[in-house]
Amino acid sequence: MAERSFKQEVTKLRLGAGQEFEGEGILAVTKALLQSGVSYVGGYQGSPVSHLMDVLADASEILDELGVHFESSASEATAAAMLGASVHYPLRGAITFKSTVGTNVASDALSNLASGGVTGGALIILGEDYGEGSSIIQERSHAFAMKSQMWLLDPRPNLPSLVRAVQQSFELSEASNTPVMLTLRIRACHAHGRFATTDNKRPAFSLKDAVEQPRRDVERMALAPATFVHEHEKITRRWKAAEDFVRAHGLNECFDGEARHVGIIVQGGLYNTLMRVLELMGLANIYGDTAIPIYVLNVVYPVVEDEVLDFCQGKDAVLMLEEGQPEFIEQALHTILRRAGVATVLHGKDILPRAGEYTPRVVMKGLRRFLERHAPELAGRRPLPEGVARMLEPRIPPIVPSMPGVALEKVDEVLPRPPSFCTGCPERPIFTAMKMVERRIGKHYVSADIGCHQFAALAPFDIGATSMGYGLGAAGAAALNTGETDRRTVSIMGDGGFWHNGLTSGIGNAVFNRSNNVTIIVDNGYSAATGGQDILSSSADTPTRSTRHGIEAAVRGVGVDWVRTVTHTYDLQQMQSVLDEALTSDEPGPKVVIAQSECMLNKQRRIKPRQRQMAREGRRVVKEQFGVDHDTCTGDHSCIRLSGCPSLSIKDNPDPLRRDPVATVLPSCVGCGLCGEVSHAAVLCPSFYRADVVTNPTRLETLGARLAGKIIGFLQRRLAKQEYRHAA
Repeated sequence: MAERSFKQEVTKLRLGAGQEFEGEGILAVTKALLQSGVSYVGGYQGSPVSHLMDVLADASEILDELGVHFESSASEATAAAMLGASVHYPLRGAITFKSTVGTNVASDALSNLASGGVTGGALIILGEDYGEGSSIIQERSHAFAMKSQMWLLDPRPNLPSLVRAVQQSFELSEASNTPVMLTLRIRACHAHGRFATTDNKRPAFSLKDAVEQPRRDVERMALAPATFVHEHEKITRRWKAAEDFVRAHGLNECFDGEARHVGIIVQGGLYNTLMRVLELMGLANIYGDTAIPIYVLNVVYPVVEDEVLDFCQGKDAVLMLEEGQPEFIEQALHTILRRAGVATVLHGKDILPRAGEYTPRVVMKGLRRFLERHAPELAGRRPLPEGVARMLEPRIPPIVPSMPGVALEKVDEVLPRPPSFCTGCPERPIFTAMKMVERRIGKHYVSADIGCHQFAALAPFDIGATSMGYGLGAAGAAALNTGETDRRTVSIMGDGGFWHNGLTSGIGNAVFNRSNNVTIIVDNGYSAATGGQDILSSSADTPTRSTRHGIEAAVRGVGVDWVRTVTHTYDLQQMQSVLDEALTSDEPGPKVVIAQSECMLNKQRRIKPRQRQMAREGRRVVKEQFGVDHDTCTGDHSCIRLSGCPSLSIKDNPDPLRRDPVATVLPSCVGCGLCGEVSHAAVLCPSFYRADVVTNPTRLETLGARLAGKIIGFLQRRLAKQEYRHAA
């Protein structure tokens, strides 16, 4: 169950010639694939291209009509290997995954594919998850494209440009017999707009034709001595063919301006940011007219030398806007200009930050430095809006006005608020149990993994020392498999990482090497961290996927004897007991604990619409919530320290004789009950109570609630009178 359904939106994929599409960027990319006559699509979900996979899954009927095969691949390597179908056949294929982490996993298949080349168009759509909103290591896909000589596109983030880039990527791939990488930034994926559609194309050469007419050419395989020929072919033939295609079809764009003595070269993905900055400075309008000439690199690799020289000819200085590091494009431009003896001064990372996201604030500061040096008449053409000018000033601490009778303390910094698990997350009690076990038998080295469970490395749990890659939690502790101590290391991996590659690289490796360590597999029923997609062990029945393949059966199948499955992670007593046993058992070999409970976010996505519908129909709906009796709460706050739930907070103690704040439960509570369980070391805290919030109650429940209210009101008034008499 993905985090969002596109069942309604996918109807737009049927639009034909003469019609107009209006919607989200990721849906436009899907439409472009169908208009290009794609034969097969695969991929692995991850921000910001998860929704591309979700759209394709929801569009299965349309894909079947066109003869397009779609797979949710087991990993990025699996997806990349699919492109092998385009090596010998004129089949257009596309795959997608999350930028650098995906290319790292898929590197073997991609390198082999790039070496031998392709016959049909091969497109890799990369979610370039870079910048402050990213959830991964800060690297760029550019280096991989250069290493393997695959062409890299970074189109302007508007829908017509994205659609054009997808369609021309296939043509570029076929013209140069080379795979093409297309980067989509977060803003491009979620941009909204319009474009004129064309008819969807059924592939002229079908998958059926390929299967029934087998072809082979050993020269296209990455085998010596062919690989030596491939390298020369890349440089002498494929590179030239790519440059000729880019030049002939105008994939890069030039926008003229009045200031001919300066210019800006920009990655296509940064074009909108640059234009917003120029507009604020009075150097461009909302229609794209600019005072400064701009050369937009929609194709960032290879850089076409003739186009660069034509743009820079006669200019005193040019600014290169290249986000991220190293400055691959800037270095290439320096080489081109100096070899040709062009005297144009090239600026880039010398006046812009070497690393980090190029936000409008960052770009504006760099652009102003450039113009003040080479075109001062443009730098102050129009005063900046007051708010923008303040944004560019050095940041100083705000002055807090004093109030009569109130002593204010100076706060040097605002404490960070680290990301954490969702309210009611079933993974939270796993780490609560680990903390409680740790109190009794001591600390253990914990190898973490990629996924929601990685949040346990932060407060309040502070569990996890390393994270080496998706599904590599157990492999990350392999070196610590020593017989010189009885203390065991603990590894974490999620069910998504387990099926990605953890079964072989983690569990199988532990069996083969007779590891005595402990691996905890967090089984929440979905690939939750990437958007809640179904996986092999999901309990959902889907018409196009095979599910309900238990993790325990797979683990035992590779040779693990000691396996324990906890089917309800909120049961802290059982969770602690199993962890205790795993860390102290005398049985040799790897120990695997499978901790099962459904992802609360997906569960709420499923039950909330049903509850709303029942409420609208007048049917009885019960929602569990917890609360705290402030008269009973001791202010110990172990409920917060050992669970960290976002629905738990503190409030001032209403008792004037008690200064410690008391715990309180916010209305976002989903009634998982963990907060009460962890209080006082897993003994249900007496200050916690459970309440059933009933919508459309029965007549008997209504009468009972009224009677209870009257009795409670009577007792409260009586108690208040007694307190008044004692006070008097």
